[in-house]
Amino acid sequence: MKRIYILLILSLAACSKGYLDVNQTNPNQTTNPPINGLLSEVTYQTGINVFNVGNITSYYVQQLASPNASGSTDVYDDIDASSTWKNIYLTIEDIRQMEALAVTKKAYQHMGVGQILEAYNMSMLIDLWGDAPYSQAWQGATYLTPAYDKGSAIYDSCLLLIDKGIASLRQADPLITLDAENDLVHGGVATGWIKTAYTLKARLLNRLSKQANYNPAAVLAALDSGYTSNNDDAAITRFQSLSPWNETAVGNASGNLDGWLSATFINALNGTTYGIFDPRLPLITDTTRYGDYRGTVNGAGRVGSGTDKGQCYLSVNGYYSKSGAPLLLLTYAEAKFIAAEAYYGTDQTKAYQAYLDGINANMDKVGVSPANKAVYLAQLPAFSKGLIFKEKYVAMFLQPECWTDARRYDYQYKDFTLPVNALLTTFIRRVSYPASETSRNAANVPAVNSLAAFLWWDK
Repeated sequence: MKRIYILLILSLAACSKGYLDVNQTNPNQTTNPPINGLLSEVTYQTGINVFNVGNITSYYVQQLASPNASGSTDVYDDIDASSTWKNIYLTIEDIRQMEALAVTKKAYQHMGVGQILEAYNMSMLIDLWGDAPYSQAWQGATYLTPAYDKGSAIYDSCLLLIDKGIASLRQADPLITLDAENDLVHGGVATGWIKTAYTLKARLLNRLSKQANYNPAAVLAALDSGYTSNNDDAAITRFQSLSPWNETAVGNASGNLDGWLSATFINALNGTTYGIFDPRLPLITDTTRYGDYRGTVNGAGRVGSGTDKGQCYLSVNGYYSKSGAPLLLLTYAEAKFIAAEAYYGTDQTKAYQAYLDGINANMDKVGVSPANKAVYLAQLPAFSKGLIFKEKYVAMFLQPECWTDARRYDYQYKDFTLPVNALLTTFIRRVSYPASETSRNAANVPAVNSLAAFLWWDK
């Protein structure tokens, strides 16, 4: 059932946006927005940004596949993600407006949320593009063609923002506190945001796993103050109309083909690749007309025509795509897999327990029965680092960070191969800068010689 929240709609209407590049102000932005209206806007739009980015990266990690042969995202074509780029910068513009109000109103909790969400959004953007406008962005006519900061410098700024956000949330005696109705992530609970900040910090610190300065102890220290159960997860559960992945599933069922599951993902769960049937699969998709689970090979397109149930796609009843399905930003399951990876080199016992905890957390989240969970856990093969990545791949279904993991792991998942008709000879590592930038800020846009080029943290 579609659920419409009048307060949310009014809040979003108060902050409606027009077109914005990073080098111009927002012409439709109200000059005196309510701080809690901005809170609803920035929490909601961050969730939408997660969906938009995930709707690109889920094809790169072969969780989704285009139903059409040689679909552009499937085959690593040079897509234009201008709207995704723009929406992230718009969201941060609103975040900074909320922070400016927070200073004048001594709304320290709002300041903290803004700092954490800016770090979250920019960490997604540099994970796709690398270098980006930052220090000269959001300054209107001062910098009409903003310079590009190094991705590594923006990454450092994200970590600093997280620490500042934690300090702001802990600052005593705010004159205005977070409003439960307008905080669409944690319902006004400041301690929930502090846990999210630490878990986000652990995610970003773990991104450096290929670098000489990777510090597993720092990752684990951040996790110690992060999530402790699924109840802590950061997620959007209220929407203007349908939740985005539910809208995808509903549209697909009515002939607007989208949300088809990759053969790589299906085979990882149906027993073909790993020899174990994963009980999460029926909670994501439905069986085909053959009574089994079949995916679409990336780049090859569908077999047959339309939604004839010859292949699997997102189900209108599935956990991730049912009515009101949540948009997940950060989860306890992810935190446990980060811990498993960080412990792996020094404490195999703790690594294994964290790995099991991650599986349990995700299975509980999507609704696997205790009996089916026990059967699955009893069949797990000998523990390895590769299995941490494999199980995290399943638990991070549709989430942008899964592409970060795939690149950190160098796409070494079992039976993971290049898409049919791939335009690269190796796996994709980045996306091209959007046309909105190459047409308006061309002098500053870094050259991209290949979508197989490694970003700084991936080398």
